Amino acid sequence: MFKRSLAIMLTIIFGLMMIGCGSSDKDGGAPSDTVKEEVKENIVVGFSQLGAESDWRSAHTESIINTFTEENGYELIFEDGQQKQANQIMAIRTFIQQEVDYIILAPVTEKGWDTVLQEAKDADIPVIIVDRMVDVADESLFTCWVGADFELEGQKVTEWLRQYTLKNNIAAKDVHIVNIQGTLGGSSQIGRTKRLRDAVEAYGWDLLEEKPGDFTRTKGKEVMEEFLKQYDNINVVYCENDNEAYGAIEAIEATGKKVGLDIGNGEIMVVSFDGVKRDAMSYALKGKIACIAECNPLHGPRVQAIIETLETGEQPVKFHYMDEEIFSAYESIDVLKIDEKEYSVVHLTQEIIEQRYQ
Repeated sequence: MFKRSLAIMLTIIFGLMMIGCGSSDKDGGAPSDTVKEEVKENIVVGFSQLGAESDWRSAHTESIINTFTEENGYELIFEDGQQKQANQIMAIRTFIQQEVDYIILAPVTEKGWDTVLQEAKDADIPVIIVDRMVDVADESLFTCWVGADFELEGQKVTEWLRQYTLKNNIAAKDVHIVNIQGTLGGSSQIGRTKRLRDAVEAYGWDLLEEKPGDFTRTKGKEVMEEFLKQYDNINVVYCENDNEAYGAIEAIEATGKKVGLDIGNGEIMVVSFDGVKRDAMSYALKGKIACIAECNPLHGPRVQAIIETLETGEQPVKFHYMDEEIFSAYESIDVLKIDEKEYSVVHLTQEIIEQRYQ
């Protein structure tokens, strides 16, 4: 009896073991009613930045890096081109080899991108251009562009200057301008230079000379020193970014000349672009920079929104312009009218600066 009972028990146990083994063979040891959770991989983004030549560029890089984080679901591969297009082309080709999901390109110049962008397109990798534009034969080589309207920025500054001369009874022939340009061939330089030349032709101002300052304080100072040695009647300095303006102011003051708005009585007016640092606004509040056309560097969130749209399978708008203002401590100019549209001038105060740069 005992042996029979033992045999029955062993048969039952063996049967249960076989059922267990069968389940293991079929389901890999996982319970049949358990659904495995898929782990979502981060979106891989390659970012080719042209360099780190200015305060604006540093703020721009920071915006991209702070947006495309692991916490936000991204893996960012960052490459600094060090102001060389060849380095940027190499970086893009590396991104293609790494099979990134998206490429962000801040190009050092407009021309020379057709071949490498075609390679990215052939690899089915969307390319988003930021800041400066690319001049390509086929615009389908890039998916979207995010940046500033550089010509509008130039129009704001030149219209502000025009209104200033009218309000202060300064004849056009008595406006003697030098232009410290940005890096030649970049969209910001092209747009800002173009609008200055347009205004000179339209209003009859005297444009003495233009030289590139490469968007740096050191080169801006060097170029301004050359201008001061060559011309004794300069009364307006058109600097294509704030860093060049700092250098120009340093060079002017080193000669004993005064930087300010009273150009009818020997002072030299400096106008500028960017407005991303407290230093620039402080210069403007003191009147050392007469006006600053903002160039908004916070492209990161806008690019993220584009990528999120693409991830849904939808096609985003091709061109995205950043919202920008113009700043001055001079209170007699309130509104600039350009192409039938009005732009309010932000009159700087210490309170506004504190709010902007908390």
